[in-house]
Amino acid sequence: MVIGLYVGVATVGIFVYYYTLDVDAPDQHTLVSLEQLMSWGHCDTWSGFSVSNVIPGVDLAADPCRYFRGAGKVKASTLSLTVLVIIEMLNALNALSEDGSLYHMPPWRNWYLIFAIMGSVLVHFTILYIPILAQIFAVAPLDVHDWTLVMYFSIPVILIDEILKFFGRITTVDNRQKRQILKKAE
Repeated sequence: MVIGLYVGVATVGIFVYYYTLDVDAPDQHTLVSLEQLMSWGHCDTWSGFSVSNVIPGVDLAADPCRYFRGAGKVKASTLSLTVLVIIEMLNALNALSEDGSLYHMPPWRNWYLIFAIMGSVLVHFTILYIPILAQIFAVAPLDVHDWTLVMYFSIPVILIDEILKFFGRITTVDNRQKRQILKKAE
């Protein structure tokens, strides 16, 4: 449940971050408030709303609301999808052991899993960076800045799972000790 909750928060979180907080984005897209993002469907009623022209060949000055329906949405959605893909690949590594740490159960113990993860990420890269596939899947290629964000939002899943595994080991040890005490008492 904890991991699932984090996956949801990270996937939606990067979408919101892109629109509201990503001040270092190379495309220098316009940032909006969370309130504006949550009510983007009423964009045409906002007074004085404008966005920087981040889409080559598309005049956002004439219709700034296209920012939420066009390239802005595609980039934010791509970031969300990529976070989901990377988190699930990291979760696959976490699944090597139910309560053993990655430190004690290194990923290279299961080369099939490593190759499956590499294959999945390769398919994702193919979809992102081959223009016809990117158009079909309505995704945008990610730059170094975007990949850095994806990793910031994805890697904490390893830490969260390691903490959960630590508490799982403690609980397991406590239960074993309780059973041993009960056996001795019989």
